[in-house]
Amino acid sequence: MNARCRAFPPDSVSLLPGLFQRRFEVNRQYLLSLRSENLLQNHYLEAGLLPSRHLRSTRHGQSDTGDAYHWGWESPTSLVRGHFLGHWLSAAARVYAATGDQRLKTKADRIVSELAACQRKNGGEWVGSIPEKYLDWAAAGRSPWAPHYVVHKTLMGLVDLYTVGGSKEALDVLVRAARWFHRWTAKFSREEMDNLLDVETGGMLEVWADLYGITGEKEHLDLIERYTRSRLFDPLLRGEDVLTDRHANTTIPEAHGAARAYEVTGKERWRRIVEAYWKCAVTDRGSFCTGGQTSNEVWCPPFAYASRRGDTNQEHCTVYNMIRLADYLFRWTGNPGLADYIEANLYNGILAQQNPNTGMVAYYLPLRSGLRKAWGSATYDFWCCHGTLVQAQAQHGAWIYYEGDGAIEVMQYIPSRLVAAVKGREVRIEQTWPHVSGGHAGLGGQTPRVRIRVSASRPVEFGLELRLPPWLSGPARIRINDEPETSAEAAKGSWSIARTWSDDHVEIAFPGGLRACRIPDEPGTVAFLEGPAVLAGLCGEERELAGDPASADSILAPEDVPRLGVAPYGYRTIGQRSGVRFKRLYEITDEPYAVYFPVREPGG
Repeated sequence: MNARCRAFPPDSVSLLPGLFQRRFEVNRQYLLSLRSENLLQNHYLEAGLLPSRHLRSTRHGQSDTGDAYHWGWESPTSLVRGHFLGHWLSAAARVYAATGDQRLKTKADRIVSELAACQRKNGGEWVGSIPEKYLDWAAAGRSPWAPHYVVHKTLMGLVDLYTVGGSKEALDVLVRAARWFHRWTAKFSREEMDNLLDVETGGMLEVWADLYGITGEKEHLDLIERYTRSRLFDPLLRGEDVLTDRHANTTIPEAHGAARAYEVTGKERWRRIVEAYWKCAVTDRGSFCTGGQTSNEVWCPPFAYASRRGDTNQEHCTVYNMIRLADYLFRWTGNPGLADYIEANLYNGILAQQNPNTGMVAYYLPLRSGLRKAWGSATYDFWCCHGTLVQAQAQHGAWIYYEGDGAIEVMQYIPSRLVAAVKGREVRIEQTWPHVSGGHAGLGGQTPRVRIRVSASRPVEFGLELRLPPWLSGPARIRINDEPETSAEAAKGSWSIARTWSDDHVEIAFPGGLRACRIPDEPGTVAFLEGPAVLAGLCGEERELAGDPASADSILAPEDVPRLGVAPYGYRTIGQRSGVRFKRLYEITDEPYAVYFPVREPGG
């Protein structure tokens, strides 16, 4: 496999104080708050091991010991019960890797041991939270929602707990589970298997590719071939639009599977499938100002977004999974535009759809004016997006730094520390936003300055590549040890500095400011952005504004509202019939808001 750059191990990157670290910590505390018995409740139920105290409940959803059950999609009567545990394991593994939090490690290891006990009780292979017969029903055309999707989550959690969390027992459980699937799928013809794959399979293909990458066993290569979704992949390779008005999150994980299959087999066809998917889903489709592209869980038609604004935009699962797909492609190509895509969706999806106070998820991000975000609860919903929430908030460090040939690439500007080996020497890179409270890109009209300290155990030569964000309003300026840098090589979307590093300080000034983003099929309607962050107007209905969107600062002006010595910047309209205050979309919690505004331009 040809790759332009590589991800650093999860334990090499840690977050420093700032916006992303705060969101990460809220998520960590939520992961810790959930009781292992409740996370396991549906696996216990399927194996006949549910503790008797779980069977005695009150009408308030609590056992007689006072411990809350998990309800919603995790209810024992739900057809997708048990899906959340795999998400929890994946998130716990990554938080442990990034922080060394032994509480999560101990909790996760115990859960895997309990899954092994369930597997033994189920005959030594099946480790699902639902009955095996659900898959037989799907094969017979009696769809019990999405049984593959559910089982995939458990298998995914086991993969991550082995590869990231170091649990050998997790791999043992996974290998035994794969035997069941290898035997079960062997009885189907290719056509029967294709019919089965038309029912949502989640990331089963990616799991088998992950497992084959670990073991190299032919049995696991067989599973990759059997779970190949030719009815999706072949039309993509022919250049057909097979996504418009199609359920988005059914297909994105299948693209992940093709991506991972390319990485473990080296077969170029897999890569062409992923590139064709990205072209169809992103390049030839456009997006909302947030970076999202879905409405009511389906792909919007290409560049047709105005009529699709509503209360069901931007399902969180699609945001997270498209970031993961962009990461695959970035590692193969090094194209900074893919990191731009990740940045937009981090701020305006992953952060915007997490409640900063409770840590809970908004399944959708409404983009019709006057609506509110609808937040999930800690133990009563457990939507699919609840699962991708805990994973996404555990992975902020994954998208910041990459290792190229002879270079360290800084692709996201997030306060963080990287510890890595370069030519046998320990190198530390610490990134901060020293003049911004909270460390985020919202600067209220200031020129953002990022400071990067590069220190090495001994002087070492390598390149430092810095992404140039697309929201810059002018040339970036860089100083090294307080001296202007003139030797950096500017390429499309990035800036490369090659030198011998010892203990050096880099400061980058990013001229930002406000800009307007027109909705593609209704150019008279715009959203306003500050750096990568979409701004939301605090109003309960659509408002018409007057001015020139090409000069967004003629419509909005920054306002400074001091609070306990901190100055969080917002914006307000100027020269309008009715004033509107603006906050960053990721700061909105329960207020009604508007993102898009019709603008009456001069002479209009």
